[in-house]
Amino acid sequence: MIPASGHQQRSDRVVPRSRPMAGRLRAWLGELFPSGPAAPARARGARVLGAGVQVAAVGIASIAMLLRIPGRPAWRTIFGEDYFWFLAQAIQQPWHWGQYHGYVQVVPRLIAQVVSYLPLPDASLAFALAGAVVAACGALVIFHASAGHIESVTLRALLAVALVLLPVAPMELIGSGVETMWYLLPVLFWAVLWRPRTRPAMGVAAAVGFLAMTSNILAALLAPLLVARLYALRRPREHAVTAGWLAGFLVQATFVISGALDGQSRLDHSLTPPGQSLAFYGHAVLAPSLGWHTSWWLRSFAGANGATAIAAAVLAVSFALILATQPGARPLVVTALAAGFVFTVVSVTINPAPAIDLMLPTRAGGTRYTVMADFLIVSALLAGADHALRSRARDRRPQRAGLKPVTAVTALAVFLAATWAADFRYTGLRATTAWTWAPIAAKWEHDCAHSPTGHITETIYMRPWTFPCRNITR
Repeated sequence: MIPASGHQQRSDRVVPRSRPMAGRLRAWLGELFPSGPAAPARARGARVLGAGVQVAAVGIASIAMLLRIPGRPAWRTIFGEDYFWFLAQAIQQPWHWGQYHGYVQVVPRLIAQVVSYLPLPDASLAFALAGAVVAACGALVIFHASAGHIESVTLRALLAVALVLLPVAPMELIGSGVETMWYLLPVLFWAVLWRPRTRPAMGVAAAVGFLAMTSNILAALLAPLLVARLYALRRPREHAVTAGWLAGFLVQATFVISGALDGQSRLDHSLTPPGQSLAFYGHAVLAPSLGWHTSWWLRSFAGANGATAIAAAVLAVSFALILATQPGARPLVVTALAAGFVFTVVSVTINPAPAIDLMLPTRAGGTRYTVMADFLIVSALLAGADHALRSRARDRRPQRAGLKPVTAVTALAVFLAATWAADFRYTGLRATTAWTWAPIAAKWEHDCAHSPTGHITETIYMRPWTFPCRNITR
């Protein structure tokens, strides 16, 4: 017969074991959502000056992005669905937003709807400015949201610049409404890791969650990270971004279900084989991670697979050093690299065309699918660099960073700057396939001026659209 004391001893050995494991898991996940440093109290004049600097930064970044498109200025052309779908539908049926390719794109449609109320000749300028400003504002949000993981203001500024000067951006991303939803994805990633302290910042986080989820169905792939946030952070005030994302998910779900019932689901089409999806990740993400022009220089003598292997080896060594020497950066590095990989592979698996089409220096389809992975690679590198530079208190006296970390971080900054300079401006799909807007607007206005019915029919991309002239010549 087992004495009661023995039974009690066995219970003591069994029960507490589950708690430390759960506690360690929660603590590890908590490292993904660190609190940023408290903002120091500042005088009113300093706050106004700080706000002015941020507004100026958004303006400078927007102008810089538009200047990255060579040839015809981005503000005189109109790109992709901005022309043949979103603007056309906004003019034909204002505020009638249906699903497109199986889901709704709120931010691109909202931009197109606002543009439709402007004078028609100004539409291309409005689309270009809206696209650049949304991306620049996203970079500003990332600057603030990354404070918990990257303490150095300089490195956070580099992270924001990395979104503005993304090497693949001139191919198809800059200066349009339709591509804004791809810039929102890395902003959402950082917003999920952010722990804003003020109500305005919480409002920004909630808005990012809602707008990203209602603009790009792929934002649903961040659901596991949001679940981890719910597990690690228990206070309701910590979940503004979660609430915004969930509200957006419910809105998006109605359009996805409606599209599926109408036979418009993206999953109804053939999927890309895993081997081709992985090859696309290697050729379109890993190789250009060293720079767009650098990747093609490597291809010239090593081939596509050789260039990918070289870039993969460089990244593997870099991240191995970070993981081995900077334990505080491990959760973010692992999560960022995994998220970027998943987003790219899932995107190209659903849409096989970019994995099948020939990739050329001036014509590469699907680079929008690489934005998340490209940017998160840079994010992980900068987070590792920040951990290497951080001072460590010993007897309350900070130590300066050693020569090796400073040298490594300087080399990283020089490499990024050189890459951004080389890839600042080059010819891509945005420059070669966009429509010159002035003659199109002039024709529509001319046709309306001579229309006896008050309507005109225009063929856009082999599809006829009937427009009420009252929505064109307001």
